[in-house]
Amino acid sequence: MSPTSARIIASYGRSYIVETADGARRVASARGKKTDFACGDQVAVKLINAEQAVIEKALERKTLLYRSDQWREKLIAANVTQIVIVVAPVPSWLDELIGRCLIAAEAAGIHPLICLNKSDLPEAAAARERLASYARLGYDLVEVSALNDIEPLRARLKGHTSVLVGQSGMGKSTLTNALIPEANARVNDISTALDSGKHTTTNAALYKLDEESELIDSPGLQSFGLAHITAEALPGYFPEFRELLGQCRFHNCRHRQEPSCALHAAVDSGQVPATRLELLQRLQDELALKAAY
Repeated sequence: MSPTSARIIASYGRSYIVETADGARRVASARGKKTDFACGDQVAVKLINAEQAVIEKALERKTLLYRSDQWREKLIAANVTQIVIVVAPVPSWLDELIGRCLIAAEAAGIHPLICLNKSDLPEAAAARERLASYARLGYDLVEVSALNDIEPLRARLKGHTSVLVGQSGMGKSTLTNALIPEANARVNDISTALDSGKHTTTNAALYKLDEESELIDSPGLQSFGLAHITAEALPGYFPEFRELLGQCRFHNCRHRQEPSCALHAAVDSGQVPATRLELLQRLQDELALKAAY
């Protein structure tokens, strides 16, 4: 039997749920030890029976969002057009994680959107002030309250295949349930299909919002490695530094102590927050450490 085209709509470690063009869903496994598939992937599968399939290979991807360190890569979602970075006034978020997610989005050619959830809380004013620097850099922001008014976010998801990312506790699951009330039932159905019960952790699950919009929910992140990005390309993924590249006195400027560094000048003049240059330098150090191994 020739392979059939399908789409991965949920991933559970080494197990997946795939959906074929007729809407039928099957539990699928990968051949051998191969697990480099992501939610949203279009794949060629071999149908075993009405409930099972084997993934033969991934078809060409338009985009791939993933994180990596010097030891391994973790795929998050494939073929997405937008990454929604979810933050909330409480618990406090890590600016470092936002910065890393934005760089990953830039590198993958995926539109980034920062979403402030729980915007009805008293602490929201301070959160808005923290996020203002990202707006000044040109990044899109949206505010919602998952428990009260989800419509501002729904409007920004229109026409996109979006993936929600963020730290645990930011309300991503609550956002998903507000956008798609049947989401919990869907996850439970998938868990039953896998016969894995409460011990299963979903890597990601895809939901259809409407005919032209989809949403992938992913587990909470506490870190976001960028080992797959080259040191040479890294500064170009900072939009505020992009136009300054090539303006330093030295063509191989590392933007540290070199004289007449255009990036340092932008920070010194107040054009760019110092925290952004500090992030660039930390990531450069990480990549240098990786190269040393």
